[in-house]
Amino acid sequence: MPKIKTRSTVAKRFKITKNGKVKHTQEGRRHKLVKANKTTKRKRALRKSAYIDQSMGNNIKKMMPYA
Repeated sequence: MPKIKTRSTVAKRFKITKNGKVKHTQEGRRHKLVKANKTTKRKRALRKSAYIDQSMGNNIKKMMPYA
């Protein structure tokens, strides 16, 4: 049987942890980081990565079969 291809866009955006959770970086940290658009508190909170809900995580794991 041939190998299943990994979705490269999904592999760039998500990582699977040792416990099987799907980890991702939060949105909103690319631009408009100055002036009154985002508070310092909000920007600081966005530095941390977050976990995907388990129902969506199952779909992502299917797209990354060898992760």
